[in-house]
Amino acid sequence: MADTDPLIIFTPSGKRGRFPVGTPVLTAARQLGVDLDSVCGGRGICSKCQVAPAFGDFPKHGVTVADTALSEWNEVEARYDRVRGLKSGRRLGCQATIQGDVVIDVPPESQVHRQVVRKAASARPITMDPATRLVLVEVDEPDMHEPSGDLERVQAALKAQWEIEGVHASLPVLAKLQPALRKGEWKVSLALHRPANSEEFEILDIWPGFHEDGLFGLAIDLGSTTIAAHLCDLVTGEVRASSGLMNPQIRFGEDLMSRVSYAMMNPGGDAEMTAAVREAINTLAQEIADEAEINPSLIFETVFVCNPVMHHLLLGIDPVELGQAPFALATSGALTLPASGLDLTAINGQAQTYLLPCIAGHVGADAAAVALSERPDQSEDLVLIVDVGTNAEILLGNKEKVLACSSPTGPAFEGAQISAGQRAAPGAIERVEINPETKEPRFRVIGSELWSDDPGFAEATAVTGVTGICGSGIIEAVAEMRMAGLLDPSGLIGSAAQTSTARSEPEGRTHAYLIHDGTADGGPRITVTQGDIRAIQLAKSALYAGARLLMDQLEVDQVDRVVLAGAFGAHISPKHAMVLGMIPDAPLDKVTSAGNAAGHGARIALCNRAARQEIEEIVGHIHKVETAVEPRFQEHFVNANAIPHATDPFPELAKAAPLPKVSFGASGGGEAGGRRRRRARG
Repeated sequence: MADTDPLIIFTPSGKRGRFPVGTPVLTAARQLGVDLDSVCGGRGICSKCQVAPAFGDFPKHGVTVADTALSEWNEVEARYDRVRGLKSGRRLGCQATIQGDVVIDVPPESQVHRQVVRKAASARPITMDPATRLVLVEVDEPDMHEPSGDLERVQAALKAQWEIEGVHASLPVLAKLQPALRKGEWKVSLALHRPANSEEFEILDIWPGFHEDGLFGLAIDLGSTTIAAHLCDLVTGEVRASSGLMNPQIRFGEDLMSRVSYAMMNPGGDAEMTAAVREAINTLAQEIADEAEINPSLIFETVFVCNPVMHHLLLGIDPVELGQAPFALATSGALTLPASGLDLTAINGQAQTYLLPCIAGHVGADAAAVALSERPDQSEDLVLIVDVGTNAEILLGNKEKVLACSSPTGPAFEGAQISAGQRAAPGAIERVEINPETKEPRFRVIGSELWSDDPGFAEATAVTGVTGICGSGIIEAVAEMRMAGLLDPSGLIGSAAQTSTARSEPEGRTHAYLIHDGTADGGPRITVTQGDIRAIQLAKSALYAGARLLMDQLEVDQVDRVVLAGAFGAHISPKHAMVLGMIPDAPLDKVTSAGNAAGHGARIALCNRAARQEIEEIVGHIHKVETAVEPRFQEHFVNANAIPHATDPFPELAKAAPLPKVSFGASGGGEAGGRRRRRARG
């Protein structure tokens, strides 16, 4: 290009170059590698390539832009403006041609890799660069003098118009190719999939003309207790719907090892569990598509994150080896495979599936997704990330080193194994406060913003009622009982005489604390029993012991900050988590929630192809700690049974919530005296 050719400068990228007069702006952008979108290949149909030219003097760029720097509006732009409307000052990059030096701004909505900010929890953006994308091509018509197949001419068009090579099509797509080309008058839209670490493209579907109904993907967090999914627009990154359901495998066992045992003890048991979870995923896909009012055949990708046992059962692999040392995975690497291979029949028949890599035999793709979402490997300070669930994933580290382990907390945090426990649903108690003077409780239920002692609470909850207590509710209830002096450090509930409240009721040889009595209206009596306390102690002890093991590995006694991840982690206050001793002591303002980090990591992998390569590399550098064979795990577990802990001091907690010194054991009902669990708080 000659030095006398007009100079074009793109903002915000700052990329520049000289192009002959008459060059379309879109062509210049492509040649310079500017992030300017176009689905229709420059035919003025999709409007994705809108740009905003700037006129006047630009000393920074050394140019003066005349109002004649771009060609006049043409009929294509005028028609589009009449039908859909162009914002003032906007041009279509595929239609406007360069006539002189010009500065062109590419607005955010015209950028291919537009950033999507997660509204809740983390504000870290997702850069849109999905593995499945939509393109429109104009294909040469058949010519007897130059014979070639329709697919070959589609391939030639993709190379010429999009610089895309190595394109293949399956038999079902080939069967649709000729009718689509002729109906679309030799213009067709293609859903193209390019796996991570591959230069090859697969045509997943084809439509005549310009396809306007969109492409979608599912990011699925396949947990032991629940399955959560986000339906994402693969063009914009928008979450069109989110939904979840209980994992039907619960009927084979509430925790992972019980499901492994089921597979061991029952020939064909693994196949039963595989069929159950695949059926549930199909149900979920249909429900979420209905909620978003889209055809499920427009779902072209699924991304899964899950623990190793769920990973194997989803794939149809017997998890028996994960139930015994050395806990060998059939494969730990990331997988890309047809969704049809997983019997995912509710979505497009050519859809593709990506499974994030597993870290170790007990540290799965869900932990990898958390690492992708929260990036401890980029942290300057020492961060502990805890994804709270039936099988907790724990990450500890900074930019120097990252460690990972999993801890079998069981389903108590999900409301299971709790006497009045239930899943988080309208009517479930989710927040609890207990007055330390009167020992009287108040609570909030899902579906109402009112507390139980607020005027209008009964009317506001008349439809749902008060039905039980979910995971966050039981956590807060136990922590509040400890802060109110109803519960001693060993986890014993005091009697009515010891606690000075009739809400401490005898229950066999132990006691229970009454939160709500709805029997007068035909509802349940909701109590926290000694068995409930024990279930929470076991769960939180496993969580704390796992974190403490990682701290031992780094030879530290404190962490700089704590991130509570998981849908459950988003609903528990840092103070209550620390009173229980779920997490190590830290300043409360350094304990934050990241929401469903595993689900967000799945969304990143769904919406950004490069992120898949990134997490595969990150996983290779994470140091795995196997809690099942670490000799100190049991020691840490036993010490963590106390609330908050038998031996570790909690000075930061003492500043925010001094705990009463009570003991309800056989030795008496007052001070803890010389009992080993008593620690001075100071």
